[in-house]
Amino acid sequence: MYQLIRKFVLTDSHCLEEDSTKSFAELFEKLDANKDGKVDVSELKTGLAAMGFSMGKGEAQKIVSSGDTDKDEGLDFEEFSKYLKEHEKKLKLTFKSLDKNEDGTIDAKEIQQSLKDIGINLTAQDAEKILHSIDVDGTMSVDWNEWREHFLFNPADDLQEIIRYWKHSTVLDIGDSLTIPDEFTEEEKTTGIWWRQLSAGAMAGAVSRTGTAPLDRMKVFMQVHSSKTNKISLVGGFKQMIKEGGVASLWRGNGVNVIKIAPETAIKFMAYEQYKKLLARDGGKVQSHERFIAGSMAGATAQTVIYPMEVMKTRLTLGKTGQYSGMFNCAKKILKKEGLKAFYKGYVPNIMGIIPYAGIDLAVYETLKNAWLSRYAKDTANPGVLVLLGCGTMSSTCGQLASYPLALIRTRMQAQASMEGSEQVSMSKLVKNIMEKEGFFGLYRGILPNFMKVIPAVSISYVVYEYMKSGLGISK
Repeated sequence: MYQLIRKFVLTDSHCLEEDSTKSFAELFEKLDANKDGKVDVSELKTGLAAMGFSMGKGEAQKIVSSGDTDKDEGLDFEEFSKYLKEHEKKLKLTFKSLDKNEDGTIDAKEIQQSLKDIGINLTAQDAEKILHSIDVDGTMSVDWNEWREHFLFNPADDLQEIIRYWKHSTVLDIGDSLTIPDEFTEEEKTTGIWWRQLSAGAMAGAVSRTGTAPLDRMKVFMQVHSSKTNKISLVGGFKQMIKEGGVASLWRGNGVNVIKIAPETAIKFMAYEQYKKLLARDGGKVQSHERFIAGSMAGATAQTVIYPMEVMKTRLTLGKTGQYSGMFNCAKKILKKEGLKAFYKGYVPNIMGIIPYAGIDLAVYETLKNAWLSRYAKDTANPGVLVLLGCGTMSSTCGQLASYPLALIRTRMQAQASMEGSEQVSMSKLVKNIMEKEGFFGLYRGILPNFMKVIPAVSISYVVYEYMKSGLGISK
C-alpha cells in the first residue's frame, strides 16, 4: 500500500535529513501537476489519490490550511516541506508515547493500554482492528515507518482519540473560568464517558470553590468596598467579616456558586456541540479559530441563562447577617424591590469579558505547552501533570489580568442596589468614576485574593477530579 509515497518519502528506515528533503522535493514535483510552484487542495487530493492514498472528507483542505502561511490557498515547496517535517515530529512523539516497552514497535496491547490511560476502554479485538489498519507487513505490530506512512497525509488533529493529552482540558474549574468547554471523542459520547467526566469536573469544581470560598468572598468585598479612602487589607477584611457574622460567614454566597456549576456546565457543553456543527465546514473538524468562536459563543449562552444566579451570588456574598435567609429569599427580595431587570445588572461587561479571557487563556496555554514540548519533549508527547497544571495556572492568570477590570465593573453593577446611598450608574460612567477617583489600578481592586486562590483551586480541583474519575470508572 502507498508504494509511491514509500518510494518518495520513506526511502529508507534510517534516511538522513538531506535525504528526507530530497524526497520531499520529488514528492512535491509529483503533486504539482500544473508546475506553478505550489500544490493546492485539488492537486493534493488528485495526486495522492493517484498514488493509492484515500483521503477523508476535507482532509486535503486541512493540510493546505495548516501549512499555508502566506494564505495564497496553496503550498509552495518551503511550506510543503515545513508542514511535513513538523507533522513528522508530532507523529514521532506520539509513536514513542504509544511504544510502552520502547522496543521500536507498537502492538495491540500497547494501543489498548494507551487509550485506557486517557479514559477510552477498548476491547482487544478493536485494538487489533486499529493495528491491522496501520500494519503494512502483516507482523501485527507497527514500526515507525509504517506509522509515518499511515499518518503522514492525515491532519494531526485526526489523531484526537490517541493523543487527547494534547488538549486543553477545562474540567479543572477555579470558579472564574470562562474558557472553551472540553471536547469528547465519538467513543466517549456513545459509551457515556462524557457525562461521567463532566460529573467529575463538576464535583471537582464544587469542592474547589468551597475550599477557596473565603478568598472569593474577600475578592468581591474588596471589589465593591475598597477604595483609596477606604483601604481594606486581607487580614483586616477577614477580621471584619468574622466579627460581623462569625467564621461561617466566610462561606456566604458559596451555595449559589456551587449550585450553578451543573447547569452552566451542561448548557456550555450542549451549546458548544451545536455551535461546532454550525461552524464546521464540509462536516469536518472545526479549526482552531472556529473552535474559539464556538467556545466563546457557548460560554456567552451559558452565562446568559445562569446570570441571575451570578447576581444572587454577589448579593449573598455582600449581604449582612440576617439580610437573606437563603437563595430563594434573596431572589424574592430582589424581584419585589427592583424588578426582573435587576437579575441582569452587569450583564454587558460580563459578556464582554468572555472574549479576552477565553482568547488569552487558550493562546497562552497552547504557547507555553508547545514551547515546553519543542524544547524538552524527547520520548513522549505527554508533558505531564505538573507541566499542564503550570501552563493552566499561568494561562488562567494572564486571562484574568486581561478581563479583571470588566469583572470588577460587573460586580459593582450587580451590587449597586444593595449599597446604601449608591448611585445607579451605567457601565461607562462607572469606569469613568473609578478612573477619576482611584486611577487605573482602581480597576484591579481585589486582584490579590483572586490570584491567591488560583493555585489552591487548581490543585484541589485536580485531586478531586482524579478521585472522582476513579470512582466513576473512567480510569484506574
